[in-house]
Amino acid sequence: MTETLFLTSDDVDGLATPAEFVDAVREAYRQRGEGAPAEPRTKLKNADPPGFLTTYAAVLPDTGVMGGYMYAAGFAAEDSWFATPLFDAETGEPIALLDGASMNPFKTGATGAVAADELARQDASSAAIIGSGAQARGQLRALSTVRDLETVWVYSPTKEHRESFAGEMDRRLDGSVAAVASAAAAVEGADIVVTATNASEPVFDGDLLEPGAHVTAMGQYDPAKRELDTTTIERATYVPDLRARATQDAGSFLHALEEGVVDEDHIHAELGEVVAGYEPGRQARDDITVFDSGGTGIETAAGAYLLYERANAADLGTTIDFAPGSEALTGE
Repeated sequence: MTETLFLTSDDVDGLATPAEFVDAVREAYRQRGEGAPAEPRTKLKNADPPGFLTTYAAVLPDTGVMGGYMYAAGFAAEDSWFATPLFDAETGEPIALLDGASMNPFKTGATGAVAADELARQDASSAAIIGSGAQARGQLRALSTVRDLETVWVYSPTKEHRESFAGEMDRRLDGSVAAVASAAAAVEGADIVVTATNASEPVFDGDLLEPGAHVTAMGQYDPAKRELDTTTIERATYVPDLRARATQDAGSFLHALEEGVVDEDHIHAELGEVVAGYEPGRQARDDITVFDSGGTGIETAAGAYLLYERANAADLGTTIDFAPGSEALTGE
């Protein structure tokens, strides 16, 4: 038997700051850039009741862990559940199992912030946030740790939602955060644009992007859906979290590919290759850059291990026993 730490959402709530998630995720992508194994998600869809089961994983050899997400969404309950197993990368033993839902906006936001730190201009001080849910909150909180944001414009279709989000974040952040009445009003003049939506069609016109703008798109991982139009993809230096995902479920890139405005050589690099220094990030002040984030086991394993370490130090969680195959795999 081996003891494995089970951590509930309450156990891990507030254990790490957005900046600490950013540091952990940056280190994880550095390892990916140097060859750490990671694969895009596997998404299994169910028709009746409608829902899907998703899994993805990564090995972080320098951190000494491996793991990722398995989660279900939709189905009869019309909700989602996130299970996050974490294994020792040397022994293979399970060291933790986390209820991973509360971690999700933080680890995903941290990924967007790592990309912005590599691809946005150093003097970027204004941002547009399209979306006003938990993921938008995680993106903005993490982004504010890598750039000094003086002005943030927020748009989402429901007036009450965008105004509530703007009010909350205006109180939380040092810069000014305000709601605007359209995506165009948010994007025009923004140094950094973040899309965190469940939209099926592009949420802004790529012609509105200012020279030198950076875009992080994180709301879609479905080949039939996209947050960015072909103009944005065509104009940009395009960096996905994983190269293989760009041609699997990155709908914005796949639409541009199908329309013939780009080919696969338009993929500049994976984020990890940029973080590790094997490929350049921003190369000129007026370049437009795009980070296409669909979620990977890289940031998930990194975030889970950060919380596991903090929980261990604080004596949080409950231990459960796992039997190794040598004991339990008897066939009796």
